[in-house]
Amino acid sequence: MFTPERDTMHPRNKNKAFGILTVLLLGTTFLWGTQGQVSPPQKQNVPITPLPSDIDASDPALPVWARPAKPAASASTPKPTPAQQPIPEGTVGAVTKDAAGGFVYKSLVSEVNLPITVVDAKRHLITNLGQTNFAVYEDGQPQTILKFSREDIPVSIGIVVDNSGSMRTKRSAVTKAVLNLIQASNPQDEVFVVNFNDDPYLDQDFTNKIDVLREALDRVDSRGGTALYDAVIASADHLAKGAKRDKKALLVITDGVDNESRESLEAAIRAVQSENGPTIYSIGILGDEPGTKRAKRALQSLSDQTGGVAFFPKDLAEVDEISQEVAKDIRNQYSITYRPTNPRSNGGYRHVKVEARAPGYKELQVRTREGYFADEKQTANR
Repeated sequence: MFTPERDTMHPRNKNKAFGILTVLLLGTTFLWGTQGQVSPPQKQNVPITPLPSDIDASDPALPVWARPAKPAASASTPKPTPAQQPIPEGTVGAVTKDAAGGFVYKSLVSEVNLPITVVDAKRHLITNLGQTNFAVYEDGQPQTILKFSREDIPVSIGIVVDNSGSMRTKRSAVTKAVLNLIQASNPQDEVFVVNFNDDPYLDQDFTNKIDVLREALDRVDSRGGTALYDAVIASADHLAKGAKRDKKALLVITDGVDNESRESLEAAIRAVQSENGPTIYSIGILGDEPGTKRAKRALQSLSDQTGGVAFFPKDLAEVDEISQEVAKDIRNQYSITYRPTNPRSNGGYRHVKVEARAPGYKELQVRTREGYFADEKQTANR
């Protein structure tokens, strides 16, 4: 949650109690209308994929993203009847009228979009591949590619900058590098700026105007601690709710270990692992202070899990060059879309792997997200 001193943001769980009450009321009304004649759903025989011998799914210490997803239902599994799964009027699956009087049908979105970067053995970007050069796997199962492109499409970017006391002497170089990145990016990109110390602040909402972005980046407090994980969670939430572009990224810049967040690194990783979450590029301007290794691991984990890159410059002079590399990386990605064979309604964490092969290349390295959470909350298309 962004602190309201600079931007009024509502807590994500604000309507949780109201939602629970609504579900209870709808359930009570439904049962009353059917006069108690709804039979409980029968047990279904769903094949269970055995876990590796070294993993105990019941272990409470097991990270949530390591827990197995429910397997896809077999073809013989009966579909839920309308009585078991009612669709309230005006929601997903129902035809309604919009403000202009036109009819709207909301359908379930179950596609996964993957931004993909490919490099050769010498780390050179490879941008001349076609759809047939790629293979996509989810939990080891091959997936059918529905859409493929290699275009410089606009992106929604969140700039998340450490504004703690230790960053005071570094902010000028960081601001210059970020502005150069924005100027080297697609002119149709939209960018917001979050400065964080003890709390994250939204100092500039989505825009492509350099002057207002510069003003937000120049808003230097340089005080307090480092609430990195809270800032990442709030920024990912802001992207999910407000971004107009399908492609999303976060650039995170910090010089130290998190020492103020209310949330954990695990929670931060979970926040960016939705089906179409952001790619995270991180720049760690780290010294030899205590906790440096932990800070490096955190930035590396956030970037690796989302298909981004973590950079650790030896001095400030490298930050500007890194920002140019990030801009080039974003503008030279492939985009692959597939519909998972395991329905999203089964939930769970899905491991994703993409392979690329092409004549003339001995070894191609593919960078994309390592997986995602199949959230049972569906997104509606109009």
